[in-house]
Parts: sequence; structure tokens; C-alpha cells
Amino acid sequence: MATTIDMPKLSDTMTVGTVASWLKNEGDSIESGDIIAEIETDKATMELEVFDEGVLLKQIVPAGGQVPVGSPIAAVGEAGETFDSSSLPAADAPAETEAAETEEATSEEAEAVEAEPTAEAPAEPKPQGDGPAIKASPLAKKLAAQKSIDLANVTGSGPNGRIVKKDVLAANPTSSKSTTVKKPAAPDSSAIVSAGIAEEKDLPVSQMRAVIAQRLLESKTTTPHFYLETEVDVAALLELRKQLNSELSELSPEQGGVKFSVNDFILKAATEALRRVPEMNRSWNETTIRQHSAVNISFGVAIDDGLLTPVIRDADAKGLKTIALEAKELIGKSRSKKLAPNEMSDSTFTVTNLGMFGVTGFYGIINTPNAGILSVGATVARPVVDANGEIAIGQIMRIGLSCDHRVVDGVVGAQFLQALKTIIENPALTLI
Repeated sequence: MATTIDMPKLSDTMTVGTVASWLKNEGDSIESGDIIAEIETDKATMELEVFDEGVLLKQIVPAGGQVPVGSPIAAVGEAGETFDSSSLPAADAPAETEAAETEEATSEEAEAVEAEPTAEAPAEPKPQGDGPAIKASPLAKKLAAQKSIDLANVTGSGPNGRIVKKDVLAANPTSSKSTTVKKPAAPDSSAIVSAGIAEEKDLPVSQMRAVIAQRLLESKTTTPHFYLETEVDVAALLELRKQLNSELSELSPEQGGVKFSVNDFILKAATEALRRVPEMNRSWNETTIRQHSAVNISFGVAIDDGLLTPVIRDADAKGLKTIALEAKELIGKSRSKKLAPNEMSDSTFTVTNLGMFGVTGFYGIINTPNAGILSVGATVARPVVDANGEIAIGQIMRIGLSCDHRVVDGVVGAQFLQALKTIIENPALTLI
């Protein structure tokens, strides 16, 4: 007898899932442990393993379809058996199809709004002879008149062959009936129509983007943020990084080879600063404040459709090299959407870095329930006064700290930044 395979709950926050792709076709034999599909969750793309044996009778949800957790997505049974899915609720259409339909409708609505209002809509112009009426949007008619283009010679790409703006813009002006040579008129700036910088369309909101939007809105509206900032001179850190990489980056992993990024040093320095000011390593639990014993430090990784925050667990027990290697592995998994749920959960503090894009300073939104998020800007060379009172060139990095005022006060945030500044400006402390 046929059985259904339901959309699994692959993360704590997952409420719906999308079938990214099917790895088994209808009619294929499957065995327990086979991977039959890839499921896109709110955080990553996961493989769907089955524990039934038989034949894949029906792909109930097509590739790109989205259904709530617990809804059937496939049916498995015996060879020759049939499955009737007509009694099941229909799955959502693939996002690409919905976007295409929405784009066409939106395009027509936009053109109707752009057209100049008239007391009465003009009748559709008719070509000479007994041909059918020409269907064109108001804006298309206006542009055709301005460009002296005969709409009878324009092929429409809108619904039912209707001529829209882009058809007129693509038409050859020589298709005009008139051959009279006129004196060029002065340019009319109001008649200039932009070709656009990108195709105008409504993009479907992915499950990941929807969850990001929901969580950030909740954090910003329910968590009382306050902000602190400091500047650090990272000249010594950059020099130490250069020395280590010159010795270690060319070695194989078996020989102890590793290549450090600036962010590796920041993650280690932030961990050590939390060791010195453990009050920042807390979280809000409504009726209690949790003091975390270990530092589970997460960091932002940008991907095509959002941001993931993989977690380095027990970072306080790990050295700079271990943190660097683990961060590199987590970045690779993030960009291939292969992070497991436990690799993105239970963080106690977060670091986000936009310095590689030239951003000199910013404040991140707290990754709740963390008490704070560290925002790292670009390094800028500028004049500074050194310890001897002399003008010198410093390598200055601005670091912002967003704090949850329910958990910590300004003094705690300031003490944390003070400790962080000391460690970064004396980077040998990260090697202890």
C-alpha cells in the first residue's frame, strides 16, 4: 500500500520547506537510506533521506514547490501500484512561474499609471482598411506618437498581443508612415524615457529571506539596542599576520600550514575579550539572564540570498589556528548551503565584518538572544599621535558594538571594547 513522505522539520525555526530539486524520478526504485531530494529550509539546503523501500510513485510537490512542514511531498509504494494525489492540497507553484505572471501584470499596471489622465479613454486606433483594432497601452500610444512610430508595424508582447512600452522602445523609428522631413525640434526633457538599469520585476521572497526579515524585525523592535564605538590601531596585528602567513601559508596542512585572515584575529580577540568581561557573554531569557560558561562565537557569512551565521563552539578553548581552520570550513559550508542546523545554533556572541567592502563603520542588529554583536569596519591609514607624542601613520579600524540594554549596561559594553582594543593592539595576546 502506498505511503506518503512528508516535508520534514529540518531546523528549529522551519515552518515551510521548498523542494529545491528531485534526485529520484517517478518510477525509480528506492531503498532505505537513499537521498531522493534536496530541501531548501530557512537556513540551508539539506538532503532528504528516506527510510521506506519500493518505488517512487509520485512527486506530489514539483521542484520549486513550497509546502508547510508535515505536508506530503512524495508517495512510495509497490511496483505497478498507482497513487491518486487529487485529494491532497495543491502545492505552491514554483517561484519562477509566479514571478513571471506577477511581472506581466505589474508591467501593465505600471504603464496604465504612467499614462497621462484623460477625461475619457480614447478609442483604440484602427489601421487603414478593414484590419482589426490595434491593442496598445496608453503609455505605448504616447511614446509611439512622440517617436512618430506607426503602431500597425509594431508587434506586441503583452497579453493577447497588446503593445506595451518596451515594444515601442524596441521599434525602428523608420517604421513611421510619414516621410515628411521636419525641422528638428528642441529636445523635450519630459519626453526622455529611461531604458532602466535592470529588468523591472517583482522578485519572490525566498524562505531564507523571509526568516531573516522576521528575525531582524523582531530583534530591532523588541530588543532595546544601544551603541558604542572605538578605534584601534591594527598595524601590529597586520604585521604579525604577515609574518605568520609568510611562514605557514605555503605549508601543507599536515606540516601545520594555515593562512590567517584579519577576521580570524578578530574572532580570537573577541573571544579573549569575553573571557575578560564575561558579562557580555550573556543572553536574555525573559525571567532570567543566562550567564554562558563557554564562548560559542558566530560570524556573518554573506551568500546569494542572505546571511548565515555559523558558530565556532567552545572558542575559548581553541587557539588562533584552530579557530582559523574551523572558520574556513564553516564559510565553505555556508556558501554551498551545506551547514547542519547544529552548526548555526546556540551562539553566545556574534561578529560581523564589512571591512572587505570598504565600509569604515556600522552597527549590526543583534542576533538574539545574544547580548551583543560586534561590527568590524575597514582599516584606513591616517595620521595619529604615537606614544612619544610624534605624528605617525596609523592603521585605524573602527569597531562598533550593539548591545541589548536589558542584559548589559553601557559600562559593561565599554569595558568589553576596552579589553578588545588592548588585545588587538597587542596581537601576541591572541597566541597565548
